[in-house]
Amino acid sequence: MKKGKNVRMNVSDYFKSSYGTVDSKNLKSIYINIQSWVSPKIELDNWSRIVGNLSREIKHTVFESIDTTIFVPNSIVDLDLRTSGIHFGKKSFLNLEINLFMDDVIDFKSLELKNAINRIVKNIQFENISQNDYFDFTITKK
Repeated sequence: MKKGKNVRMNVSDYFKSSYGTVDSKNLKSIYINIQSWVSPKIELDNWSRIVGNLSREIKHTVFESIDTTIFVPNSIVDLDLRTSGIHFGKKSFLNLEINLFMDDVIDFKSLELKNAINRIVKNIQFENISQNDYFDFTITKK
């Protein structure tokens, strides 16, 4: 019996996004997945600090955007962007996964849950992606 669900979101021209759960019958957590291709705007030798700062900024944005009536304030934010492969003129794959834990019992298909997740994703887009000084974000590699 399949319990997991996944819903695609058409929020941005910069990335693909979806949210889902592994158990929609006994909803305890939600994951948000954001995927994009990034190309650097400038040439640098060491991207570790830039990617680390981006990860920290996204964590702050998620923490500030969480609706505490639905979710527990704690979350797990995992930014996967390989710094060794970032070169000027070359696109690299970015995968961002956010795990949110439910504070209250709510239906997976509820509009309240969808709006709370939408708010988090739009805040990430506005604060961390569209105004980024170091990377251009696109949906496809081409």
